[in-house]
Amino acid sequence: MTAALEVDKLVVRMGVQQILNEVSVSVPERGIVTVLGANGVGKTTLMRAVSGIYRAASGRVVFRGQDITALPSHRIVAAGLAQAPEGRQVFASMSVRENLVLGGGMLARADFERTFEEVLQRFPLLRQRLAQAAGSLSGGEQQMLCIGRALMSRPLLLLLDEPSLGLAPKIVRQIFELVASIREAGTAILLVEQNVRQALKVADHGYVMEGGRIVLDGPAAALRDDPRVRDAYLGGAG
Repeated sequence: MTAALEVDKLVVRMGVQQILNEVSVSVPERGIVTVLGANGVGKTTLMRAVSGIYRAASGRVVFRGQDITALPSHRIVAAGLAQAPEGRQVFASMSVRENLVLGGGMLARADFERTFEEVLQRFPLLRQRLAQAAGSLSGGEQQMLCIGRALMSRPLLLLLDEPSLGLAPKIVRQIFELVASIREAGTAILLVEQNVRQALKVADHGYVMEGGRIVLDGPAAALRDDPRVRDAYLGGAG
């Protein structure tokens, strides 16, 4: 299957500390790949390096055949890659509409209008709150706005960083149903998630990170049954 994203032996350093140590990850077109691991192992650093926020010391990031390793973030977004960051990071004092408009800022007017309507059809709650300040939304609504804002750029690959963080179980289920539907519409997804059980249900393939390295990878179904994954992340459940 053709790869939407190939991360090849990526190294990222912060000062003298090496955060990512030759990390390699592949995301197929229209696939969902999840990166699992405890806090502080480098998952968010990986996402930020892919999206151009952090610079690689070595290694490559290739998006749909184009080397984007050294590109600035705005050019990576224009190429078709968008990120919904950890912690939602909506613009709290701006309205829901204004947040969505920012996400679609690179689109031509006709494409913008069509995409705006598609996003509101996917998130009917946001339609009801277009004039409301983003900071006044519930946590789940803010996460929907964060994802909706990323989808406004019409990405071919969506990076989702901890989309279920801090949300009630009912909202978590809705978020993962949404993730599956985004893939069904044709967008590939790289998912960083601490809810390992849900992530492995929705993903095709998974990678496990420890200490800035990939220590295990395989089909999601195989990882669910792997005793190392069960013991470390699933409470030993079968």
